[in-house]
Amino acid sequence: QVQVAESGGGLVQAGGSLRLSCAASGSIFSINTMGWYRQTPGKQRELVADITDGSSTNYADFVKGRFTISRDGAKKTVYLTMNSLKPEDTAVYYCSADLTLERFGPTRTFRYWGQGTQVTVSS
Repeated sequence: QVQVAESGGGLVQAGGSLRLSCAASGSIFSINTMGWYRQTPGKQRELVADITDGSSTNYADFVKGRFTISRDGAKKTVYLTMNSLKPEDTAVYYCSADLTLERFGPTRTFRYWGQGTQVTVSS
């Protein structure tokens, strides 16, 4: 059984900050890329940022300079620090984790998603 669980969403005023966390647990062999996506009603889920197991990062243009993604390999956790939040950042934020499992070894990778956490930025 593998779980990916987010925490840290909430309501914040424009210009404020939030930190999201996402922890993976279960029978995991290794964790490759972890990422954060977001989705608003009627729109497709979009990439916010991701980070490889070598800590290479990738950001969407709309968050560059404001958001920072980081990870703690020992804790199997990825973080998203969000600064200078804008009302348009309001969305459900989802964590993704590309995992290999103990059951299958290192040759097959599976993408797991968290349940999502709401971030609301008021103007």
